[in-house]
Amino acid sequence: MPEPQQESEIAITPERKPAAARLRPRDAATLILLDRRGKGAPKVLMGRRNPNLAFMPGKFVFPGGRIELGDRHMPVAGALPDYAEAALTRQVSRPPHHLGRALALAAIRETYEETGLLLGTREHGAPEDAPAGWEGFARHGVLPDLEALHLVARAITPPKRVRRFDTRFFAVDRRLVAAEEPGRVSADAEFTELAWVRLDAARALDLPYITRAVLDDLEAQIAADFAPHRMIPFHFERYGRRERIPL
Repeated sequence: MPEPQQESEIAITPERKPAAARLRPRDAATLILLDRRGKGAPKVLMGRRNPNLAFMPGKFVFPGGRIELGDRHMPVAGALPDYAEAALTRQVSRPPHHLGRALALAAIRETYEETGLLLGTREHGAPEDAPAGWEGFARHGVLPDLEALHLVARAITPPKRVRRFDTRFFAVDRRLVAAEEPGRVSADAEFTELAWVRLDAARALDLPYITRAVLDDLEAQIAADFAPHRMIPFHFERYGRRERIPL
C-alpha cells in the first residue's frame, strides 16, 4: 500500500464545519485527451464511471486520480512548462517538492490504468528503473513527456462529499499516445465505456458539475491556443457558494 501522501492546502479561509464535512482533499490530477485533427470542433476522450462506485457513479468524466508514491520517482523525457509549474504552487500552503511533476505524472499513470493509453515518447527507450505502477511504460518502452501538457484548471471537491480531491486538470494532444493496451475498459472496471466526443456533445452527457465547468474552461483555452499568459481558473466552494478565481 502506498505511503501517506503530503497533500496541499488551499490558502483561502476555511469554513467552520463539523469534522466529517472538513474531510481534507487529496492531491489528484486529471488528463483531458484532445483530438484536433480534421475539420470541426475538437473531440475529448471521456469515460463512464462504473455505476457501482461510491464516488460519482455512472458519470462521464476525464481519466484521473490521486498521486501515488511512484509518481514522485518516475523518470520523464521533458519537464512541465514553467508557467504551469508556477501556477501549480499558487494558493497552496507549503507545496511539496516537485508538486507539479508528481501531479502531471499521476494524470498520465491514471490515464493508462483506466484507458490503456500510454502517453509519452519511445525515442529514448524504456525507463531503466520504473517504480510501482509504471511497469507498463517499461514494457512498452515509453517515457512520459510532461512538456506537451497544458494546465487547464484546478478544482476542489466541495465539503460533505464521500471523497474529496484537490484536482488539477491537464490537457494533451492525442498525438502523444505512444502505445495502447486493450482490455482496460469493461463492465467490472472503473470505466465501463470510453468515447471520443465533440465539446458540444460532451456537455449533453451525464456530467458532474465541475466537469461541465472545466469543459468551458478548456474551450476558452483552445481558442487562445493555450497561450502561457492565459487565465487558469481555480474552482472551489466557500460558505456554500461556488467560487472561480484565477491562479
